[in-house]
Amino acid sequence: MAFARARRRQEANYWPGFVDALSSLLLVIIFMLSLFMLTQFFLGQEIQGRDTALARLNSQIAELTEMLQLERAGADDLNSQIAALTATLASAQSENQALQGQLAGIGSGLGDRDATIAALESDLAAAEELSEEANAQVALLNQQLAALRAQLGALEAALEASEARDAESRTQIADLGRRLNLALAQRVQDLSRYRSDFFGRLRQILEGRADVRVVGDRFVFQSELLFDPGQADIQPEGLPELDALADAILQLEEEIPPDINWVLRIDGHTDVRPISNARFPSNWELSAARAISVAQYLVSRGVAPARLVAAGFGEYAPLDPGDSEEAYRRNRRIEFKLTEG
Repeated sequence: MAFARARRRQEANYWPGFVDALSSLLLVIIFMLSLFMLTQFFLGQEIQGRDTALARLNSQIAELTEMLQLERAGADDLNSQIAALTATLASAQSENQALQGQLAGIGSGLGDRDATIAALESDLAAAEELSEEANAQVALLNQQLAALRAQLGALEAALEASEARDAESRTQIADLGRRLNLALAQRVQDLSRYRSDFFGRLRQILEGRADVRVVGDRFVFQSELLFDPGQADIQPEGLPELDALADAILQLEEEIPPDINWVLRIDGHTDVRPISNARFPSNWELSAARAISVAQYLVSRGVAPARLVAAGFGEYAPLDPGDSEEAYRRNRRIEFKLTEG
């Protein structure tokens, strides 16, 4: 038991010493850290100062470099000015030498003054002779100028006469144009009279037919009178009307004078409902084919082909803009119009 107490007492005595050693070690570490931080601080200040000095030194070097470039440029300018001054000096020296040569020549020429005066008097005499010759040439030129003025007067008179003839020609042309217009108007009037006679005969021949009518200056046949739906071959029921039309045209050919140029225009029309098949891809082809069929039949009855014109309008020139069956029927038609060729 006594040994145990002594041991506990000995262990209790170790602990304060350990604490003191640990405290001393901690103080040493803190001191070293403080010393390290101070060293880092002073070292950073030193480095910052050196960086500042280095930047200042770089700035000074840049300024010195710029000043050196300016000095070099100034030296180049001075060299250029020196070269220009040297060239100017050489040119002045050359001019001085030339002036000295001229001065020497003038000095030698003064000795020949009398000879020079004699030569000048000789030149003056020759100039007086040339002046007399020039006066003679001036007189000759005046004569030629007078002749040219006379020719100019003759040309002006001829021009006035030509202008008078031109005015007379314009008057004649205007009179011919007026007479031509009158003749054309007379031809149009004659053609209108024959057109009226032609339509009058057709009205008498086709009187009572509901499917044949006059619309303005055109004679209109309904398509159903001549063609089956969608076809361009003339059906037999419509041949009598076309025969009567051919007879009227043949009679008209005999009555109209040869100098009146006229044609009978045959226009094919359809309604707006489209057609598309192998023979007629559109209403346009169908209307043109029907007009051509009528023209070919009239030629077979003796009508001159030069007096016929066939045209197809498709659905693009309707008489009735409506969409009823009656409107469609009215728009499916063949028109005949007597007009100028």
